[in-house]
Amino acid sequence: MGVSGCGKSTVGALLARELGAGFLDGDSLHPAHNVEKMAAGIPLDDDDRRPWLEEIGRCFAAAEGSSLVIACSALKRSYRNLIRIGAEDTRFIHLHGSVELLTARMASRPGHFMPPSLLASQLHTLEALEADEAGVILNIADTPDMLAAHAARWLTAINIGVQSQ
Repeated sequence: MGVSGCGKSTVGALLARELGAGFLDGDSLHPAHNVEKMAAGIPLDDDDRRPWLEEIGRCFAAAEGSSLVIACSALKRSYRNLIRIGAEDTRFIHLHGSVELLTARMASRPGHFMPPSLLASQLHTLEALEADEAGVILNIADTPDMLAAHAARWLTAINIGVQSQ
């Protein structure tokens, strides 16, 4: 989880490979109108996000005991709660970094539907994981490989039934 540009898709794919898990990029689950809205520089509201978050929860539930990594923003606790309705055992890896690093990464992705102009609205919306939420915060200043390895160690340490390879 995290704002745009934090490396969710890259780290998520690496983490899935490390765990021998499936991987989905949450962006692929957005309804077309959400993508169009973001591409136009218009932030999504809670009503836009609800069906998307519910679909993410359904995807986790459909994994039926198999490990699955989904890269998605999950910026607010209420959004994470919507995911957990479908899959209560979901764990969150929050990729966090400086505004400068996030902006630089977003600027280097030409053609991505999420413009750098929406970063401020995402940062404003972001609610950090709370102590009672199953998750860990990782600094994106580390390499994607290091982040995936750290996340895999954390998941294995909390014994969620995945094996690190």
